Amino acid sequence: MILNCCRLIFSLAFVATLGSINSLYAQDFPVRPIKLVIPQTPGSGADLVGRMMAEYMTNYLKQSVIVDNKPGANGIIASQFVQREQPDGYTLMLTSVSLVSFNKFLYKNVPFDPLKDFSFVAPVADASFVLIASTNSGIKSWEDLLRRAKAKPDELTFASAGLGNSTHLYTEMVAMRSGIKIRHIPYKSSGPALLAVVGGEADLMTVTTATGLSQIKAGKVVALAQSGDTKSPQLADLPLLKDLAPSLPALPGWYALIGPAKMDTKITQKLALAVNQFLMDPSMKQKLIDQFLFPIPGTSADIQKRAENEARIWGTFIGDLKIQID
Repeated sequence: MILNCCRLIFSLAFVATLGSINSLYAQDFPVRPIKLVIPQTPGSGADLVGRMMAEYMTNYLKQSVIVDNKPGANGIIASQFVQREQPDGYTLMLTSVSLVSFNKFLYKNVPFDPLKDFSFVAPVADASFVLIASTNSGIKSWEDLLRRAKAKPDELTFASAGLGNSTHLYTEMVAMRSGIKIRHIPYKSSGPALLAVVGGEADLMTVTTATGLSQIKAGKVVALAQSGDTKSPQLADLPLLKDLAPSLPALPGWYALIGPAKMDTKITQKLALAVNQFLMDPSMKQKLIDQFLFPIPGTSADIQKRAENEARIWGTFIGDLKIQID
């Protein structure tokens, strides 16, 4: 019995010592470079945001934040890499709503649970979207779209950056909540999909504003409506989708910082503070807005709650559409 008591005392002392070490470790964090994984190619939207944030955080944390691009499998490759790393704060990922809230419903064998197997650090930014039409379609307004689509269901087509991509799901949701039926034509990425609308191969597309604005300004496509709660200054005359279709849920296009599961709370908070300082810095904030990326300062709890809510809304929708990607 005495031996058992000694073992218990030793175990409790070891746990207490380990807790103290972890607390000191978190207090000193970071003491070496941090790797920021980007699940997209260089030059992509996520890469743009990630590199801006990495540069700012390097100066703020007094340690290098190094960008590591790991594209492929709609973010699953990068996500699995980060999930397997130590939860010490030195491997992070700039994730998106599709990776966290869509993938487990789209793919048969996702090797992790996006909502449970990661630590949510902080929200970063929301992307703006715009619904566009081909000039060949003859559609010049939201009302034209509804009239044409209701008169001839499934005749109008829309392009997307691929099956299950945000540009696919958002347009399907817009159509369903507006009571119209349009036909999907998937492409390999946003570039070819946008060119298909410009060339008249497809009638419609929901595209990020940053990607579609130059074609809108050049008159090569017709802008019908924009996402979000406020209008972009460059598209001040364009109506908001939420006003045209009040039952439409917010079209999520957000980025967030995450890490492996079970990260120390103090490390998470220190990283979240760095992200929020980045988002509130006047020059950084303006650079994001210039790319139609709107800062969303907040806490780890804020972004986790948002991710869970998006999963409920869009997971059900993906199931209703019976979309399954091998």
